[in-house]
Amino acid sequence: MKAFFVAGTGTDLGKTHVGCALLEAARKRGLRVEAFKPVVSGFDPAAPETSDPARLAAALGRADAWADVSPRRYRAPLAPNLAARMEGDTLRMSDLVADCRTWLADRAADLALVEGAGGVMSPMTDDATNLDLMAALALPVLLVAGSYLGTASHMLTALEVVRARGLTVAAIVVSESLDAPDLQQTVDMLRAFERRTPILVAPRKGWDGTELADVLLA
Repeated sequence: MKAFFVAGTGTDLGKTHVGCALLEAARKRGLRVEAFKPVVSGFDPAAPETSDPARLAAALGRADAWADVSPRRYRAPLAPNLAARMEGDTLRMSDLVADCRTWLADRAADLALVEGAGGVMSPMTDDATNLDLMAALALPVLLVAGSYLGTASHMLTALEVVRARGLTVAAIVVSESLDAPDLQQTVDMLRAFERRTPILVAPRKGWDGTELADVLLA
């Protein structure tokens, strides 16, 4: 089984969009796919179909499996630890790591994705970040960046801290941001600074993840 951790250089950059496209591209090849987002905030129980877990479940071909995709769900659109606290819960990194390891051990799939919450350094618990979860799982990282002004600094900083923890970045996807500078120009600039890892482009429309599947599933 090939497994990857889907991380972002920041929040709301398109991690789920990229993950869904990769899952769908893999399914078209006849591969078995699974996805897990251990904790999600900003979840509306009255409209679960609008959530990231629901989008991932749909990409798996099991639209009703969103509760299995994300077992820890909180309403407030805040960092997971803050959203959990508002509901009388306390998130612990040891629990999140255990959730992910158990989930990975139970999978019978060709491709499995674990998606983080927020950016690489976003808080997950009161004393640990997304990066701490990534380091504990030690999965190859699929890093998603935006194409907005300033993304170069955010991407290069994320690469530094991820690699400093001994993690491998398998691919970088630049997801097109709204009202951002020229997408290809931005990608060309990023490629001038990062030559170790493939950098792929994900336009907002018409992108199906095929090229990403070629890179990661070869």
